[in-house]
Amino acid sequence: MDLRQRLIEHQRRLQACRACPDMQPPPVVGQPVPSKVLLLGQAPGDKEPKLGRPFAWTAGKTLFQWFETIGLDEDALRSRVYLAAVCRCFPGKKPRGGDRLPTPQEIANCQVWLERELELLQPELLIPVGKLAIARFLDFQRLTEVVGRDFRLEIDSGPVDVIPLPHPSGASTWHRSSPGRELLQQALSLIGAHPAWKRLREIETPG
Repeated sequence: MDLRQRLIEHQRRLQACRACPDMQPPPVVGQPVPSKVLLLGQAPGDKEPKLGRPFAWTAGKTLFQWFETIGLDEDALRSRVYLAAVCRCFPGKKPRGGDRLPTPQEIANCQVWLERELELLQPELLIPVGKLAIARFLDFQRLTEVVGRDFRLEIDSGPVDVIPLPHPSGASTWHRSSPGRELLQQALSLIGAHPAWKRLREIETPG
């Protein structure tokens, strides 16, 4: 069984998961791309399960605009980068508005899926988006400590470069004002210069 087929089987099992009673299924997955670049979000919003793909709404549009500045538009990125998340189901809304943060137990329940993806893909570049995703790999207090830097880590699947990004939420001003704006550009420059990203840009689009 080739890698793509193993990813398809993995995602089939993932989409059947109902381990967290307070999460709102179905789990959301991206394309089963055998990529050396893994993009890790936090958790889907309420639109993603209906549309059947991650990063499908407003924050996703902003995220894809960022990546377009370093050579991959949305279609190219979805077909060349493996999209994952700390939690794969929509956590639901908070009583006073906004999305509920996943609990530590929900994060732990979902961790097995990411660990399997890291094992299968053995990525060279990992891009965690937002505090929850960054905290999966790095210990930090403020985004200014991690955004705009490249961290070389040894994880179970092997060495990987981790280049964090802020969450592209419209409710956040961090990436639109100093120093966040400049640190975001620095992070995107690091991603754009990474050998694994450069190889993705060189893939010819069919047609």
